[in-house]
Amino acid sequence: MTTTLICDCNRTMPLEPKTLGAALAETLPLHSTLCRREAPAFQRAIQSGDEVVVACTQEKRLFGELAQQTPGAESPIRFVNIRETGGWSRDAAGASPKIAALLAQARLPEPEPVGIVNYKSQGRLLIVGALDEAERVAALLADTLEVTIFSRGPGSAGGAQERRWPVVAGRIDALAGWLGAFQLRSTRDNAIDLDLCTRCNACLVACPEQAIGLDYQIDNAKCQSHRDCERACSVAGAIDFARPAEALEAGFDLVLDLGEAPLIDWHAPPQGYFHLRGGLANAQAPSTLLQLREMVGEFEKPKFFDYRQKLCAHSRNEQVGCRACIDVCSAHAVSSDKALQRIVVNPNLCVGCGACTTVCPTGALAYAYPHAPDQGTKLRTLLATYAAAGGRDAVLLLHGHEGGQALIERLGREARLGRAEGVPAQVIPVGLWHAASTGIDLWLSAIAFGASQIAVLATGEEAPAYIEALRAQMAVAQAVLAGLGYAGTHFRLIEADHTAALDSALAALRGPQPQRPAVPARFAVGAEKRSTLELALDHLIDAAPAMKEAREAPLAIALPAASPYGAIEVDKNACTLCLACVSACPASALQDNPNAPQLRFIEKNCVQCGLCESTCPEDAISLVPRLLVAPERSQPVVLNEAKPWRCIRCDKPFGTQKAIEAMLGKLAGHAMFQGEALERLKMCSDCRVIDLYSASNELKITQL
Repeated sequence: MTTTLICDCNRTMPLEPKTLGAALAETLPLHSTLCRREAPAFQRAIQSGDEVVVACTQEKRLFGELAQQTPGAESPIRFVNIRETGGWSRDAAGASPKIAALLAQARLPEPEPVGIVNYKSQGRLLIVGALDEAERVAALLADTLEVTIFSRGPGSAGGAQERRWPVVAGRIDALAGWLGAFQLRSTRDNAIDLDLCTRCNACLVACPEQAIGLDYQIDNAKCQSHRDCERACSVAGAIDFARPAEALEAGFDLVLDLGEAPLIDWHAPPQGYFHLRGGLANAQAPSTLLQLREMVGEFEKPKFFDYRQKLCAHSRNEQVGCRACIDVCSAHAVSSDKALQRIVVNPNLCVGCGACTTVCPTGALAYAYPHAPDQGTKLRTLLATYAAAGGRDAVLLLHGHEGGQALIERLGREARLGRAEGVPAQVIPVGLWHAASTGIDLWLSAIAFGASQIAVLATGEEAPAYIEALRAQMAVAQAVLAGLGYAGTHFRLIEADHTAALDSALAALRGPQPQRPAVPARFAVGAEKRSTLELALDHLIDAAPAMKEAREAPLAIALPAASPYGAIEVDKNACTLCLACVSACPASALQDNPNAPQLRFIEKNCVQCGLCESTCPEDAISLVPRLLVAPERSQPVVLNEAKPWRCIRCDKPFGTQKAIEAMLGKLAGHAMFQGEALERLKMCSDCRVIDLYSASNELKITQL
């Protein structure tokens, strides 16, 4: 059983316990100070052993402390925000259906645990930057971390005379890795060896061009090769212009980059890498240094994805088709393995945005935090409970767990103070790990479940590639619904980084709602992306307004280029039926006919990866993104066929007449294919061997 505790937060929310209780099939006493005077009600609930849902996130920490202090408290506790998301809003009086939906979602079982990615850091920190600033930062971290400085010039003051930390210099060739596993490749190419240098400053005094700075490295652009410095350092022997450059490699757990331009210039840099432009003058310096001090030990994060190579449409026969996941990843976690003809996802670099899974046309990459079935159950529960409680025209607001959640909570507080309207009654916030982690399979499923609109909130923390991917996915989903005759705009991308912009965008969602199926679907979202899409499409097609006018002829809906559905066009004049495209197709959309020279196509299977297009030696194939609403979509259709060529020796059909004639035309002038050799090309493989053997025997008899 589940016990749900609701609180109107000192009577600032017009909650309706009877309405909420009816929707949840549970009696819900109304509290006003659950976190203070009425805290014993919470303590009694957690002593029952039943799961407890607390409709308050404001005092989550306090409730946790109370649970620790309560004897016999063994109940699992979950928290859900109904205040900023519904109770504090201009529409609060009509928000009961939404609040009931949020409470029902909180009562769902926890998703299955996902795999874990482990990191281990011993605190080996590399600081890269001007020597003076790097040493100032090192002084603040050296009590916790093992510091090494890579000097990139002296800075304004130069380094301290006291050698407190290892200092290296030279040319950085590469920096790669992640928390606990960074590798720095550099070249020591300066005449001064910092390991031997005693910082006596004799070289600075001796140099007539002042080419040596307080980082104790020679500026070769200023040096005129007088070698006075080398003679001044004859005792220590730190300066040697004849010393060859030396390649070095070193490992670190953490990297703090103080340079103007980052060494790793990614939108989502690897964990353990920090770029602090300007050093301690940067406003983010205190929080960055605090994070660094805490990054010693063992850490873990979820493994956000599942990958099934057999579904992947990336590469076949040394041809590259789909690379959508590679192009969209801002963390550089996805790459192409040419040897294995597959993509590789580095879980250590993956930040869990999920964009790669939404643009994947086949479902080879699937999001795992949570898995699609769990996410589908949540959406279906939200919408079903909302409707059962009397709600109408539900809009799902999908948002990230950091920036999006914080912005919605700020908007709720602004609404409470009368400075904003707040989240409308029919807008149901749905928290995700990342705003880009859902795509058309879940969106269309949500429309089938009864949502009137899907809005995705982007707060500016998302990579530009993610925004473009969301737009492209929305264009495909909207084209499907528009083609089926559902009027209106069902998908919206809300870009807002402050409460006023979000408030204005949400207010616009209160207007007339687009069309959707009258009867909500009840199918379960599956683990297979294509299967889920088919279930959603089947429901949407059955109720589609356009189908009433398209009973006689197939309905072909044109889709944008990012579509995972479509057909192919074959130039029959150019196609030789070599069937290279059949072997390249990863989805069995293209097939041959073992009994006749035919190229057949099952449109339902096509993922528009382009492998057939790039493989075709005659450039005879082009992609046609569309959705065919007709039984023919699931049936093999013949795209091209030809008369078979019959062996001139045994009359057995092999190849096609067009292909053999094209080959004969191309090889007729070749010196190796004259006379009998050319005639053998007109034979099947068996007869060709027999003819060669016979000719060889005849030659031997003639020679005898």
